[in-house]
Amino acid sequence: MTRILITALLSASILTANSQHLTILHSNDTHSQIDPTDAPEDLGGVIRRKAIIDSVRNATPNPVMLVDAGDAVQGTMLFTLFGGEVEQKLLNHLGYDIQILGNHEFDNGIERLAANLRNAQPVVLSTNYDVDSTALRGLIRPYYVREIDGKKVGFIAINIEPAGLIDYANWKGLRYLDGYDAANAMAWYLKHIEKVDRVVAITHIGWDDPNGLNDQQLASRSKDIDVIIGGHSHTLLNPAPYVPNATGDSVLVVQTGSKGRWLGQVDIDLSENGSASSKLYKLTASKNKPDEVIEAIISPYRQKADSVGAVKIGRAAIDFPQDSQQLLNLLSDFVASRGEEISGANIDIAIMNKGGIRNGLSKGSITKGDIMTMLPFDNKIVVLELKGKDLLENIEIMCSQNGQGVSSGVYISYGADLKPISATIDGKPVEPDRIYRVATISYLANGGDYMKPLTRGHILAQSDSVIFNDIIDSLEHGALKGRKLKADDNPRMYLKK
Repeated sequence: MTRILITALLSASILTANSQHLTILHSNDTHSQIDPTDAPEDLGGVIRRKAIIDSVRNATPNPVMLVDAGDAVQGTMLFTLFGGEVEQKLLNHLGYDIQILGNHEFDNGIERLAANLRNAQPVVLSTNYDVDSTALRGLIRPYYVREIDGKKVGFIAINIEPAGLIDYANWKGLRYLDGYDAANAMAWYLKHIEKVDRVVAITHIGWDDPNGLNDQQLASRSKDIDVIIGGHSHTLLNPAPYVPNATGDSVLVVQTGSKGRWLGQVDIDLSENGSASSKLYKLTASKNKPDEVIEAIISPYRQKADSVGAVKIGRAAIDFPQDSQQLLNLLSDFVASRGEEISGANIDIAIMNKGGIRNGLSKGSITKGDIMTMLPFDNKIVVLELKGKDLLENIEIMCSQNGQGVSSGVYISYGADLKPISATIDGKPVEPDRIYRVATISYLANGGDYMKPLTRGHILAQSDSVIFNDIIDSLEHGALKGRKLKADDNPRMYLKK
């Protein structure tokens, strides 16, 4: 492929019944968002997605494939309660041809993931995960080839490095292979040995991660990849860019944001000098059509989820948007107070990661479902004894991430270079030689979000329950009972200007 034609959002390729074309519809990071997002946004939803898929399949004379770039799970009560079962049934029903693994597919461990994938009708790909020593053996292919009118298209999948991102217990036995090396080697094999005409890389590595593997770098370092269909960073690439590769040719890179708000389309002209084009479909209410089969699949799961999730347990005095300072402060302080309850000792600092918060809370009534979807992961609150030098090293990592949540009385500033300037607890600088009591969640205590220094701590106590159940219990029977939730909006980790 010598050049890529990038189309505007609503532009369309002119295709004929006799031309050698392939259309690929693609999604990524839908995160169990089976229903549309809440009003007033009201976007996405599986029924709207299927309406677009069906319309493209019916209107397009050439073959149409459907692929997902990972993280189809985690984010609503349906995953929390049923562990990915309903999402896999819907991928099957929608007729996906290929699915790949995101990091959240591992949230319940490899055994549960394997159980779900045994029922998968799409081809499951991973080019750079060696799973032969795990329960995933035999369920995942390294590549896939599709033939269209005498032309061949090869598909590969590049996954994110799990170390520091996924709890090790959930991917134990899997061997990670360098993504750049695996992609280039497999793309070369497909072009030169399998004699494919195009190579499409489906990835879950993100568009622009500055510290690791990403789609921009993959495209620029490649020689034989023609299109990258990406995920992980929740980036809406509109218009989709092209990136010059190592030989000066162009690679089309696409991604559709998150929660199924958009569906992407890539059209590939498979003639010798053919190009690829892309467009996006915004899934609005106008695209909504009833689908009795989808409702029948979801209904038994929804009934159970509603019976649990609809129970009112408290009230919020204000709105707590997902990315708000108030919510981050509220949860960090809860981790501190719960840490004191389970350890019977004062907590010096609590640490809560932004990535663990998946939804916000609205002013007014709070239900069990609100708490479970806000903090859906199976994390438990843990109390550690940690040396000051390790805490300072961890603070440096948190600053490099543009700050995380910390408890009241902790103030940490950092510069434009994301390097720490000061770190104080109750007005006193963190001392390298002192031992600190740190309350956090088990994911971070195990080195998640690259917080490896926390793994050097000595565990003093751990909650018997996951964090969302701790909060539910506190709202029903404990310190939060009868209180309207509120929190200050003062930044505790902040960029010093």
